[in-house]
Amino acid sequence: MNNVDTRQVNRDSLFLLAQLRIDGSEELYRVKVRNLSAGGMMAEGHVLVERGQLVAVELRNIGWVKGSVAWKQDERFGIAFVAEIDPARARAPVTSPPPAGVSAVHKPILPSPPAPDASRLRKI
Repeated sequence: MNNVDTRQVNRDSLFLLAQLRIDGSEELYRVKVRNLSAGGMMAEGHVLVERGQLVAVELRNIGWVKGSVAWKQDERFGIAFVAEIDPARARAPVTSPPPAGVSAVHKPILPSPPAPDASRLRKI
């Protein structure tokens, strides 16, 4: 999204926490995600970034997303993603992984309840 006016792109306003890594550094920064769209996001945090700098951000339910700093103002800055994402996935509740030995596709088979004793059933 280089040199393109993206102010009219639909964004989800939300408040999430995310991890941010500046290209060339292993240090992680915690940032607040203020809004999110398929092509980018607005973050807020105590991070020294400059326009054009390459970054990666770890978004909930999505994972690490690469991008570049599009703008910066005080402690807020915009990130333009290299590839589009599905912002609805970041909004979805976090799901825990299935326990060891249980497939995420199949639920464990539970034993059937015992059959009722026919002699104890009431006749209607």
